[in-house]
Amino acid sequence: MTTHQLVATSAMGLESIVADEVKKLGFDTKTENGKIYFEGDERAIARANMWLRVADRVKIIAGDFRATTFDQLFEQTKAIPWEKYLPVDAAFPVQGKSVKSKLFSVPDCQAIVKKAIAERLKIAHKRIGFLDESGATFKIEVSILKDVVKLSIDTSGVGLHKRGYRLDQGEAPLKETLAAALVYISKWNPNRPFVDPFCGSGTIPIEAAMIGQNLAPGYNRDFISEDWPWMSQKIWDEVRLEAEDLANYDQHLDITGTDIDPRMIAIAKNNAIEAGFSDLIQFKQRQMRDFTTTSTDGVMIGNPPYGERIGEREVIEEMIGDMGRMMEEHPTWSVYMLSSMADFENFYGRKATKKRKLFNGFIETNYYQYWGRKLPRD
Repeated sequence: MTTHQLVATSAMGLESIVADEVKKLGFDTKTENGKIYFEGDERAIARANMWLRVADRVKIIAGDFRATTFDQLFEQTKAIPWEKYLPVDAAFPVQGKSVKSKLFSVPDCQAIVKKAIAERLKIAHKRIGFLDESGATFKIEVSILKDVVKLSIDTSGVGLHKRGYRLDQGEAPLKETLAAALVYISKWNPNRPFVDPFCGSGTIPIEAAMIGQNLAPGYNRDFISEDWPWMSQKIWDEVRLEAEDLANYDQHLDITGTDIDPRMIAIAKNNAIEAGFSDLIQFKQRQMRDFTTTSTDGVMIGNPPYGERIGEREVIEEMIGDMGRMMEEHPTWSVYMLSSMADFENFYGRKATKKRKLFNGFIETNYYQYWGRKLPRD
Protein backbone atom coordinates (compact mmCIF):
# COMPACT_ATOMS: atom_id res chain seq x y z
CA MET A 1 0.00 0.00 0.00
CA THR A 2 1.05 3.61 -0.59
CA THR A 3 1.67 6.15 2.15
CA HIS A 4 -0.28 9.37 1.59
CA GLN A 5 -0.08 12.82 3.11
CA LEU A 6 -3.50 13.22 4.73
CA VAL A 7 -5.35 16.02 6.45
CA ALA A 8 -8.47 15.95 8.62
CA THR A 9 -10.23 19.31 8.56
CA SER A 10 -12.14 20.69 11.51
CA ALA A 11 -14.13 23.68 12.67
CA MET A 12 -12.18 26.40 14.50
CA GLY A 13 -11.64 25.53 18.14
CA LEU A 14 -12.00 21.78 17.66
CA GLU A 15 -8.53 21.02 16.28
CA SER A 16 -7.21 19.50 19.53
CA ILE A 17 -10.16 17.11 19.71
CA VAL A 18 -9.70 15.94 16.11
CA ALA A 19 -5.96 15.56 16.75
CA ASP A 20 -6.77 13.35 19.76
CA GLU A 21 -9.09 11.25 17.60
CA VAL A 22 -6.42 10.82 14.90
CA LYS A 23 -3.82 9.89 17.53
CA LYS A 24 -6.18 7.25 18.96
CA LEU A 25 -6.24 5.69 15.48
CA GLY A 26 -2.47 5.32 15.79
CA PHE A 27 -1.10 8.27 13.80
CA ASP A 28 1.28 11.11 14.63
CA THR A 29 -0.21 14.52 13.95
CA LYS A 30 0.73 18.11 13.15
CA THR A 31 -1.92 20.77 13.69
CA GLU A 32 -2.58 24.11 12.00
CA ASN A 33 -5.72 26.26 11.99
CA GLY A 34 -8.57 23.92 11.14
CA LYS A 35 -6.23 21.22 9.81
CA ILE A 36 -4.73 18.10 11.37
CA TYR A 37 -2.03 16.52 9.22
CA PHE A 38 -0.98 12.87 9.37
CA GLU A 39 0.39 10.13 7.12
CA GLY A 40 -1.31 6.88 6.26
CA ASP A 41 -2.14 4.31 3.62
CA GLU A 42 -5.46 3.30 2.05
CA ARG A 43 -6.58 1.59 5.25
CA ALA A 44 -5.85 4.80 7.15
CA ILE A 45 -8.12 6.71 4.74
CA ALA A 46 -10.95 4.23 5.35
CA ARG A 47 -10.48 4.12 9.14
CA ALA A 48 -10.25 7.92 9.47
CA ASN A 49 -13.50 8.36 7.54
CA MET A 50 -15.17 5.61 9.55
CA TRP A 51 -14.13 6.75 13.05
CA LEU A 52 -13.53 10.52 13.18
CA ARG A 53 -16.53 12.02 15.01
CA VAL A 54 -15.50 15.67 15.11
CA ALA A 55 -13.60 16.15 11.81
CA ASP A 56 -15.36 17.68 8.80
CA ARG A 57 -13.51 15.78 6.04
CA VAL A 58 -10.45 13.68 5.31
CA LYS A 59 -8.36 14.78 2.31
CA ILE A 60 -5.21 13.66 0.50
CA ILE A 61 -2.61 16.40 0.02
CA ALA A 62 -1.55 15.90 -3.60
CA GLY A 63 0.98 18.73 -3.57
CA ASP A 64 1.89 22.15 -2.21
CA PHE A 65 4.06 24.92 -3.59
CA ARG A 66 4.41 28.69 -3.87
CA ALA A 67 2.89 30.44 -6.91
CA THR A 68 2.37 34.10 -7.74
CA THR A 69 1.60 33.75 -11.47
CA PHE A 70 -0.81 31.62 -13.48
CA ASP A 71 2.15 30.06 -15.33
CA GLN A 72 3.66 28.92 -12.03
CA LEU A 73 0.31 27.53 -10.91
CA PHE A 74 -0.11 25.61 -14.18
CA GLU A 75 3.40 24.17 -14.41
CA GLN A 76 3.68 23.14 -10.76
CA THR A 77 0.21 21.59 -10.78
CA LYS A 78 1.12 19.68 -13.97
CA ALA A 79 4.32 18.40 -12.30
CA ILE A 80 2.32 16.51 -9.65
CA PRO A 81 1.89 12.79 -10.51
CA TRP A 82 -1.90 12.91 -10.71
CA GLU A 83 -1.95 9.54 -12.51
CA LYS A 84 -1.15 7.94 -9.12
CA TYR A 85 -4.61 8.95 -7.97
CA LEU A 86 -6.80 9.58 -11.03
CA PRO A 87 -7.55 6.89 -13.63
CA VAL A 88 -7.92 7.95 -17.27
CA ASP A 89 -11.73 8.19 -17.01
CA ALA A 90 -11.79 10.06 -13.67
CA ALA A 91 -14.28 12.87 -13.19
CA PHE A 92 -12.37 15.62 -11.38
CA PRO A 93 -14.33 18.77 -10.56
CA VAL A 94 -12.14 21.51 -9.11
CA GLN A 95 -13.23 23.94 -6.41
CA GLY A 96 -11.09 26.60 -4.80
CA LYS A 97 -10.45 29.44 -2.42
CA SER A 98 -7.81 32.15 -2.24
CA VAL A 99 -6.92 34.36 0.73
CA LYS A 100 -4.34 37.18 0.80
CA SER A 101 -2.72 35.95 -2.43
CA LYS A 102 -1.67 37.47 -5.74
CA LEU A 103 -3.73 34.80 -7.52
CA PHE A 104 -7.02 36.06 -6.14
CA SER A 105 -9.39 35.06 -8.95
CA VAL A 106 -10.76 31.73 -7.77
CA PRO A 107 -12.54 30.83 -11.07
CA ASP A 108 -9.30 31.40 -13.02
CA CYS A 109 -7.30 29.32 -10.54
CA GLN A 110 -9.85 26.49 -10.76
CA ALA A 111 -9.75 26.53 -14.57
CA ILE A 112 -5.93 26.51 -14.68
CA VAL A 113 -5.66 23.64 -12.18
CA LYS A 114 -8.26 21.69 -14.14
CA LYS A 115 -6.36 22.23 -17.40
CA ALA A 116 -3.00 21.31 -15.84
CA ILE A 117 -4.36 18.05 -14.37
CA ALA A 118 -5.97 17.16 -17.71
CA GLU A 119 -2.68 17.76 -19.55
CA ARG A 120 -0.80 15.58 -17.07
CA LEU A 121 -3.35 12.76 -17.33
CA LYS A 122 -3.37 12.84 -21.14
CA ILE A 123 0.40 12.49 -21.23
CA ALA A 124 0.52 9.81 -18.52
CA HIS A 125 -2.32 7.76 -20.05
CA LYS A 126 -1.27 8.45 -23.68
CA ARG A 127 -4.57 10.08 -24.65
CA ILE A 128 -5.26 12.67 -27.35
CA GLY A 129 -8.18 15.08 -27.21
CA PHE A 130 -10.66 15.38 -24.38
CA LEU A 131 -10.90 13.13 -21.32
CA ASP A 132 -14.44 11.79 -21.05
CA GLU A 133 -14.63 11.94 -17.19
CA SER A 134 -17.17 9.11 -17.10
CA GLY A 135 -15.60 7.21 -14.18
CA ALA A 136 -15.30 7.65 -10.43
CA THR A 137 -15.31 11.19 -9.02
CA PHE A 138 -12.24 12.77 -7.43
CA LYS A 139 -13.08 16.18 -5.95
CA ILE A 140 -10.02 18.44 -6.23
CA GLU A 141 -9.55 21.56 -4.11
CA VAL A 142 -7.06 24.34 -4.83
CA SER A 143 -6.49 26.38 -1.69
CA ILE A 144 -4.20 29.43 -1.82
CA LEU A 145 -3.14 31.24 1.35
CA LYS A 146 -0.51 33.99 1.18
CA ASP A 147 0.66 32.65 -2.22
CA VAL A 148 1.13 29.08 -0.91
CA VAL A 149 -0.91 26.63 -2.97
CA LYS A 150 -2.24 23.39 -1.51
CA LEU A 151 -3.90 20.88 -3.84
CA SER A 152 -5.99 18.19 -2.19
CA ILE A 153 -8.39 15.37 -3.05
CA ASP A 154 -11.46 14.87 -0.88
CA THR A 155 -11.82 11.23 0.32
CA SER A 156 -15.07 11.76 2.25
CA GLY A 157 -17.54 13.18 -0.28
CA VAL A 158 -20.51 14.38 1.74
CA GLY A 159 -19.19 15.98 4.97
CA LEU A 160 -18.49 13.63 7.87
CA HIS A 161 -21.23 15.28 9.94
CA LYS A 162 -23.74 13.50 7.69
CA ARG A 163 -24.09 10.30 9.73
CA GLY A 164 -27.23 9.21 7.92
CA TYR A 165 -29.68 9.18 10.83
CA ARG A 166 -31.11 12.70 10.69
CA LEU A 167 -34.41 12.37 8.82
CA ASP A 168 -35.63 15.82 9.85
CA GLN A 169 -34.43 18.79 11.89
CA GLY A 170 -35.43 22.11 13.38
CA GLU A 171 -34.69 25.63 12.13
CA ALA A 172 -31.17 25.87 13.58
CA PRO A 173 -29.80 22.34 13.82
CA LEU A 174 -26.50 21.63 15.54
CA LYS A 175 -23.98 19.83 13.34
CA GLU A 176 -23.41 16.24 14.41
CA THR A 177 -19.65 16.86 14.57
CA LEU A 178 -20.10 19.79 16.97
CA ALA A 179 -22.58 17.78 19.06
CA ALA A 180 -20.01 15.00 19.37
CA ALA A 181 -17.39 17.56 20.39
CA LEU A 182 -19.64 18.88 23.18
CA VAL A 183 -19.96 15.36 24.57
CA TYR A 184 -16.22 14.73 24.16
CA ILE A 185 -15.29 17.90 26.07
CA SER A 186 -17.59 16.94 28.95
CA LYS A 187 -15.71 13.66 29.47
CA TRP A 188 -19.07 11.95 29.94
CA ASN A 189 -18.95 8.18 30.14
CA PRO A 190 -21.83 5.71 29.72
CA ASN A 191 -21.94 4.91 33.44
CA ARG A 192 -23.28 8.41 34.17
CA PRO A 193 -26.82 9.70 33.52
CA PHE A 194 -27.05 12.17 30.64
CA VAL A 195 -29.69 14.83 29.95
CA ASP A 196 -30.13 17.37 27.15
CA PRO A 197 -32.93 19.76 28.22
CA PHE A 198 -33.05 21.54 24.82
CA CYS A 199 -32.72 18.47 22.62
CA GLY A 200 -34.43 19.76 19.45
CA SER A 201 -34.09 17.03 16.81
CA GLY A 202 -32.07 14.88 19.22
CA THR A 203 -28.56 15.32 17.83
CA ILE A 204 -26.66 15.65 21.13
CA PRO A 205 -28.32 12.63 22.84
CA ILE A 206 -27.87 10.51 19.69
CA GLU A 207 -24.19 11.44 19.44
CA ALA A 208 -23.78 10.63 23.15
CA ALA A 209 -25.38 7.22 22.58
CA MET A 210 -23.00 6.54 19.69
CA ILE A 211 -20.04 7.43 21.89
CA GLY A 212 -21.45 5.42 24.81
CA GLN A 213 -21.71 2.24 22.74
CA ASN A 214 -18.51 2.96 20.76
CA LEU A 215 -20.35 2.99 17.44
CA ALA A 216 -18.31 4.22 14.47
CA PRO A 217 -20.01 7.42 13.21
CA GLY A 218 -19.40 6.46 9.56
CA TYR A 219 -20.71 2.92 9.79
CA ASN A 220 -24.07 3.54 8.08
CA ARG A 221 -22.97 5.81 5.25
CA ASP A 222 -20.91 5.79 2.05
CA PHE A 223 -17.76 7.71 1.14
CA ILE A 224 -16.69 9.04 -2.25
CA SER A 225 -13.37 7.15 -2.11
CA GLU A 226 -15.20 3.80 -1.97
CA ASP A 227 -15.64 4.14 -5.75
CA TRP A 228 -11.95 4.71 -6.43
CA PRO A 229 -10.30 1.77 -8.22
CA TRP A 230 -7.21 1.81 -5.96
CA MET A 231 -9.27 1.77 -2.75
CA SER A 232 -10.11 -1.93 -2.61
CA GLN A 233 -13.51 -3.11 -1.43
CA LYS A 234 -11.68 -5.58 0.81
CA ILE A 235 -10.24 -2.70 2.87
CA TRP A 236 -13.65 -1.11 3.35
CA ASP A 237 -15.18 -4.49 4.28
CA GLU A 238 -12.45 -5.10 6.85
CA VAL A 239 -12.77 -1.60 8.34
CA ARG A 240 -16.54 -2.02 8.67
CA LEU A 241 -16.05 -5.45 10.24
CA GLU A 242 -13.63 -3.89 12.73
CA ALA A 243 -16.24 -1.25 13.59
CA GLU A 244 -18.85 -3.96 14.11
CA ASP A 245 -16.51 -5.92 16.39
CA LEU A 246 -15.67 -2.84 18.49
CA ALA A 247 -19.29 -1.77 18.98
CA ASN A 248 -20.66 -2.43 22.48
CA TYR A 249 -24.35 -2.91 21.82
CA ASP A 250 -24.91 -4.31 25.32
CA GLN A 251 -23.75 -1.13 27.07
CA HIS A 252 -26.61 0.23 29.19
CA LEU A 253 -27.29 3.93 28.68
CA ASP A 254 -29.26 6.42 30.77
CA ILE A 255 -29.81 9.19 28.22
CA THR A 256 -32.76 11.61 28.15
CA GLY A 257 -33.61 14.41 25.75
CA THR A 258 -36.35 16.92 26.50
CA ASP A 259 -37.80 19.87 24.63
CA ILE A 260 -40.76 22.19 25.09
CA ASP A 261 -41.85 21.65 21.45
CA PRO A 262 -43.80 18.40 20.87
CA ARG A 263 -43.01 18.53 17.14
CA MET A 264 -39.27 18.43 17.88
CA ILE A 265 -39.73 15.50 20.26
CA ALA A 266 -41.49 13.57 17.46
CA ILE A 267 -38.61 14.39 15.08
CA ALA A 268 -36.02 13.38 17.70
CA LYS A 269 -37.74 10.04 18.27
CA ASN A 270 -37.75 9.30 14.53
CA ASN A 271 -34.08 10.24 14.23
CA ALA A 272 -33.24 7.98 17.18
CA ILE A 273 -35.11 5.10 15.56
CA GLU A 274 -33.10 5.66 12.35
CA ALA A 275 -29.88 5.65 14.41
CA GLY A 276 -30.89 2.38 16.11
CA PHE A 277 -31.53 3.89 19.55
CA SER A 278 -35.31 3.72 19.78
CA ASP A 279 -35.21 1.84 23.10
CA LEU A 280 -32.06 3.45 24.52
CA ILE A 281 -32.83 7.19 24.54
CA GLN A 282 -35.86 8.64 26.29
CA PHE A 283 -37.37 11.71 24.65
CA LYS A 284 -39.96 13.71 26.59
CA GLN A 285 -41.83 16.96 26.09
CA ARG A 286 -40.86 19.06 29.10
CA GLN A 287 -39.93 22.59 30.06
CA MET A 288 -36.48 23.18 31.47
CA ARG A 289 -37.88 24.30 34.84
CA ASP A 290 -39.67 20.97 35.25
CA PHE A 291 -36.43 18.97 35.30
CA THR A 292 -36.19 16.59 38.23
CA THR A 293 -33.95 13.67 39.07
CA THR A 294 -32.93 11.41 41.93
CA SER A 295 -29.69 10.45 40.16
CA THR A 296 -26.28 11.82 41.13
CA ASP A 297 -23.08 12.46 39.17
CA GLY A 298 -25.00 13.23 36.00
CA VAL A 299 -24.08 15.30 32.98
CA MET A 300 -26.37 17.92 31.43
CA ILE A 301 -25.38 19.17 27.98
CA GLY A 302 -27.46 21.61 25.97
CA ASN A 303 -27.63 24.20 23.24
CA PRO A 304 -30.34 26.57 24.49
CA PRO A 305 -31.96 29.07 22.10
CA TYR A 306 -29.76 32.11 21.47
CA GLY A 307 -32.54 34.71 21.59
CA GLU A 308 -32.05 36.07 18.08
CA ARG A 309 -35.70 37.03 17.62
CA ILE A 310 -37.41 40.09 19.11
CA GLY A 311 -39.01 39.25 22.46
CA GLU A 312 -37.22 35.91 22.81
CA ARG A 313 -34.23 37.13 24.76
CA GLU A 314 -36.11 37.95 27.97
CA VAL A 315 -37.75 34.51 27.98
CA ILE A 316 -34.38 32.80 27.47
CA GLU A 317 -32.71 34.91 30.17
CA GLU A 318 -35.40 33.81 32.62
CA MET A 319 -35.02 30.17 31.52
CA ILE A 320 -31.24 30.25 32.06
CA GLY A 321 -31.80 31.75 35.52
CA ASP A 322 -34.27 28.99 36.35
CA MET A 323 -31.71 26.42 35.20
CA GLY A 324 -28.95 27.90 37.38
CA ARG A 325 -31.14 27.93 40.49
CA MET A 326 -32.49 24.44 39.80
CA MET A 327 -29.07 22.85 39.28
CA GLU A 328 -27.92 24.17 42.67
CA GLU A 329 -30.17 21.41 44.04
CA HIS A 330 -28.09 18.83 42.14
CA PRO A 331 -24.51 19.74 43.13
CA THR A 332 -22.95 16.51 41.84
CA TRP A 333 -24.26 17.12 38.32
CA SER A 334 -22.02 18.80 35.74
CA VAL A 335 -23.65 21.29 33.37
CA TYR A 336 -22.34 22.20 29.90
CA MET A 337 -24.16 24.84 27.84
CA LEU A 338 -23.32 26.24 24.40
CA SER A 339 -24.53 29.83 24.07
CA SER A 340 -23.86 32.98 22.09
CA MET A 341 -25.09 35.15 24.99
CA ALA A 342 -22.08 37.04 26.32
CA ASP A 343 -23.79 37.51 29.72
CA PHE A 344 -24.87 33.87 30.07
CA GLU A 345 -23.01 33.50 33.41
CA ASN A 346 -24.84 36.48 34.91
CA PHE A 347 -28.22 34.93 34.17
CA TYR A 348 -27.12 31.46 35.23
CA GLY A 349 -26.09 32.95 38.57
CA ARG A 350 -22.41 32.01 38.77
CA LYS A 351 -19.18 31.96 36.84
CA ALA A 352 -18.44 28.88 34.79
CA THR A 353 -15.66 26.59 36.00
CA LYS A 354 -14.29 26.86 32.48
CA LYS A 355 -15.45 28.19 29.13
CA ARG A 356 -14.29 27.47 25.62
CA LYS A 357 -14.85 29.54 22.48
CA LEU A 358 -16.49 27.51 19.72
CA PHE A 359 -18.27 28.33 16.47
CA ASN A 360 -21.77 27.04 15.79
CA GLY A 361 -21.66 27.56 12.04
CA PHE A 362 -20.74 31.24 11.73
CA ILE A 363 -22.05 32.14 15.20
CA GLU A 364 -19.38 32.73 17.83
CA THR A 365 -20.35 30.97 21.03
CA ASN A 366 -18.92 29.95 24.38
CA TYR A 367 -19.19 26.49 25.85
CA TYR A 368 -19.91 27.19 29.54
CA GLN A 369 -18.77 24.35 31.80
CA TYR A 370 -19.95 23.94 35.38
CA TRP A 371 -18.26 20.95 36.96
CA GLY A 372 -20.22 19.06 39.58
CA ARG A 373 -18.94 18.14 43.03
CA LYS A 374 -17.12 14.83 42.97
CA LEU A 375 -18.71 11.98 44.89
CA PRO A 376 -16.54 10.32 47.54
CA ARG A 377 -15.04 7.04 46.41
CA ASP A 378 -16.15 3.85 48.13
